Amino acid sequence: MIQTVVKRDGRVVGYNEEKIKAAIRKAMLATEAGEDESLIQRIADRIGARGKSQMSVEAIQDQVELELMKSPRKEVARAYINYRHKRNVARKAKTADVFQEIIKAQKNDITRENANMNADTPAGMMMKFASETTKPFVDDYLLSEEAREAVSNNYLHIHDKDYYPTKSLTCVQHPLDRVLDEGFTAGHGESRAAKRIETASVIACISMETAQNEMHGGQAIPAFDFYLAPFVRKSFVEEVKYIEQLTGTDYHHLYDAHIDDYIYKDLYMLQGEQRVLQHAINRTVGRVHQAMEAFIHNMNTIHSRGGNQVVFSSINYGTDTSAEGRCVMRELLKSTYEGVGNGSTAIFPIQIWKKKRGVSYLPGDRNYDLYQLACKVTARRFFPNFVNLDATFNHNENWRANDPKRYKWEIATMGCRTRVFENRFGPKTSIGRGNLSFSTINIVKLAIECMDIKNKEDRINTFFAKLDRMLEVTARQLHDRFMFQKTAMAKQFPLLMSKLWNGAHKLKPDDSIESVINQGTLGIGFIGLAECLIALTGHHHGESDEAQRLGLKIVSYMRDRANEFSELYQHNYSILATPAEGLSGKFTKRDRKQFGVIPGVTDKEYYTNSNHVPVYYHCSPKHKAEIEGPYHDLTRGGHIFYVEIDGDATHNPEAIANVVDLMDKYNMGYCSVNHNRNRCMDCGYEDASQHLEECPQCGSHNIDRLQRITGYLVGTTDRWNSAKLAELRDRVVHK
Repeated sequence: MIQTVVKRDGRVVGYNEEKIKAAIRKAMLATEAGEDESLIQRIADRIGARGKSQMSVEAIQDQVELELMKSPRKEVARAYINYRHKRNVARKAKTADVFQEIIKAQKNDITRENANMNADTPAGMMMKFASETTKPFVDDYLLSEEAREAVSNNYLHIHDKDYYPTKSLTCVQHPLDRVLDEGFTAGHGESRAAKRIETASVIACISMETAQNEMHGGQAIPAFDFYLAPFVRKSFVEEVKYIEQLTGTDYHHLYDAHIDDYIYKDLYMLQGEQRVLQHAINRTVGRVHQAMEAFIHNMNTIHSRGGNQVVFSSINYGTDTSAEGRCVMRELLKSTYEGVGNGSTAIFPIQIWKKKRGVSYLPGDRNYDLYQLACKVTARRFFPNFVNLDATFNHNENWRANDPKRYKWEIATMGCRTRVFENRFGPKTSIGRGNLSFSTINIVKLAIECMDIKNKEDRINTFFAKLDRMLEVTARQLHDRFMFQKTAMAKQFPLLMSKLWNGAHKLKPDDSIESVINQGTLGIGFIGLAECLIALTGHHHGESDEAQRLGLKIVSYMRDRANEFSELYQHNYSILATPAEGLSGKFTKRDRKQFGVIPGVTDKEYYTNSNHVPVYYHCSPKHKAEIEGPYHDLTRGGHIFYVEIDGDATHNPEAIANVVDLMDKYNMGYCSVNHNRNRCMDCGYEDASQHLEECPQCGSHNIDRLQRITGYLVGTTDRWNSAKLAELRDRVVHK
């Protein structure tokens, strides 16, 4: 006798003969003779009595077919078989429709989910085919029932769900010194230790490219200046040795000569050893510049993930005060300013200047001149962004100005905004760690569901009850994913679990990665705080003190619960101000379909990114900083402050410095600046003129705006999804 049934999604439910009877009845009604209730009951009785104690849905349906074929109603059997076939087709129809859109290279929110992925190429199409077929598998077999329902009902979004079965991790900050000093194995080949700046530059690229193929998120280098500095001196020594060979003179005492700065100077009027020293410096500077050019070029051309997108790469620098480290930064910034190809702006790596009082921010600081250069480069090329080592939550008590390896205790960030620093299970550092996975809560829907409650106190209390429930569901879902990820073996990630992750060098190929990955973070994200507050109070936090107080209360509550989850599950939970790209319109579209158009809430194609003041709201940079600043301490999984400035910023680096000053004043952790930049898609010409219609260089009318989509740039808005394009149209200048 049948007791339980295994459904197609793997769930086990109690046997219900009424479902069998309903299916037979539908088949009978499709025939001329109509239904026969007694026959229906006899067939249901026989199947229920003769079946195994547990059967699958498909096995039960097979038995129905056999019983109908043995009955006098053969035409019902044919109708039932046809009904089953149509149901199977219907289940596959959505996937088939998606596949047709991918095949036809149609521009829609599926093929434009990730703006830096070219879904029109064969490799890109294969990635989308795999992605769209993997997600249902995750829903059916890997998620708990409560998580599946939260996703299905538009309360929760699980990021990179298509990578869930691979057990891959999100991102990592590369300890590049291990790779440069020891070499590495990438699974199919080996790399020797670096000996000169050119090799170090290439290995830095290969390290990030290789790791990108083992992960689903971004790659970052936390101390690019410190890591590459030793190879500047090694290259300088090579140049001195070359001069020794040419002249037959011994200059070995110059190998360790004090060099205050590697600055190119004319050799005119220099004599003797001073001329030799400067000549070696000049050649070294030239080599470093070429190495930085190559690094930028490679990061914009080498592909990963099946060959359809470049590496999501970031580099942090700014606090190495040695002559060699300063040389790396100076030539990197100069190369970035010059551009790539025909002078176009490099999309990757996302560059991040580490702002530190006494080191790289104030007049008189050793690296103040490079900070000024960084502002100049940002005014033309959008990068570098700026991370604030002086923010109270970015301090590390181990940091010492005289420590040659002080970079170990400095915060570094991913360009998208992801932040990893605090650690319950090891040193407080960004290096050799990353985010494991993150999921985002639709706090707007939670608020919409409370809008009909007239009493404001009851409305807000109900919202918090709903939020608490969803926080618990999200924490359990992330814990479940961690428990799945930890079963991976080290050999599945040849570079990541040998050189990059802290403690991974102790692992053997068949060892589980469990012992090292708990140093990573689990991110609980949110978007749409502005719309959430409008639903609850009638105003967003940029326009109302009451809304701002409630916004801070909401995110503080999320932070406090994350800390409790860290204790309960023994993980590093953190709250993330989600960098929504593909998600920006997904939540909104479904909420609008369910609740209709609600002014200020669902009346646009997108929800506002995380805790930002809405992009359409006119306010000053100062006001924006006052509102958004307090959220940075609460969102330690990652955050960003950005400002839109008007006109041509190329000749106004002071405007960039003013934004960094706001970050310093209002205790913010990470910031960037947006401005106008036109780009000819035919020849690469760029300028900042308003409303450019024709390229002055080649005459083309194929002009696009180069813009920041979240924390990173995209080469063309042609690859933006509809929600982000709508947001771009609504952005206003902050002045």
